[in-house]
Amino acid sequence: MIVYLIGITLPAKSIVMSVREGSGPGCASILLYQTFVYPRIVKVLGPVNASRIAAILALVLLFTCPPITHLSKPWLSVVVNIASVLKNNLVVTIVTCSFILQNNSVPQEQRATANGLATTLMSFFKAFAPAGAGIVFSWAQKRQHAFLFPCDQMVFFLLDIVIFVELIWTFKPFLAIPEQTS
Repeated sequence: MIVYLIGITLPAKSIVMSVREGSGPGCASILLYQTFVYPRIVKVLGPVNASRIAAILALVLLFTCPPITHLSKPWLSVVVNIASVLKNNLVVTIVTCSFILQNNSVPQEQRATANGLATTLMSFFKAFAPAGAGIVFSWAQKRQHAFLFPCDQMVFFLLDIVIFVELIWTFKPFLAIPEQTS
């Protein structure tokens, strides 16, 4: 049985085995990254600049995803796993920096309200994300022969727009950094 997943043709058994085998190293890389690498990056760059750099690198990584489908089978698996680990570590940086910035943007008395609002919005988007992703994937599959961003390129373009909006939110008019009082 062959599964067609956005231009990548792999046997179903290969997908299941790579997901099962890849979850261990992927989780280990996130644990090691968040424990040893992330604190040093934030100490040197600060949460705002670390989030900006991670967003820019995530944009570049997502722009390179559609051409990855043209690689031969042994290289495809290697490059997809490397890209997955890099993307997971960039997401850890962006999300953790966002939590730090969120907690620093409100006074201590309002942190519970801000965290509750953020958690509510996150749950709302997690509830509707599968439906939205299904709509986007089915729409992209109908655009197989479009001139501009055919098929999977449209999906990655929309993901790049989301990351670009996150990058824009780290700049002055949107970012609230309180002044430190000594």
